Amino acid sequence: MNSFEELEGWKECRQLKIYISKLSKTFSLDEKYRLTDQIIRSSRSITANIAEGFGRFHFQENIQYCRQARGSLFETLEHFYTAFDENYIDDKVVLEFKGLFEKCLKLLNGYIAYLLKAKLGNNNK
Repeated sequence: MNSFEELEGWKECRQLKIYISKLSKTFSLDEKYRLTDQIIRSSRSITANIAEGFGRFHFQENIQYCRQARGSLFETLEHFYTAFDENYIDDKVVLEFKGLFEKCLKLLNGYIAYLLKAKLGNNNK
């Protein structure tokens, strides 16, 4: 693999980021520097951390950045629930987002597991 752009996890998280970006434009203008800013930042952090981790030399560093990405994914979910609680989105949108969230989480967890296995394999040589 030559680039983070080839990672399925990054591709799916990018789609989640685009989804959030479009959806956040429908939030109240009062939220521009509060919820809107936070949910956009956390969703962008997911893909940024995956990319940065990919560029690191050691497996452990890549793993740590992927864990940060996973944390940002959960932060984005929390902001999403805040949007729901504030009535900016409805149940249907929450279910749609949860599907994206679950797919991203599975791919991230799988990539972390792969990196851990690769790290251990490298240590046994």
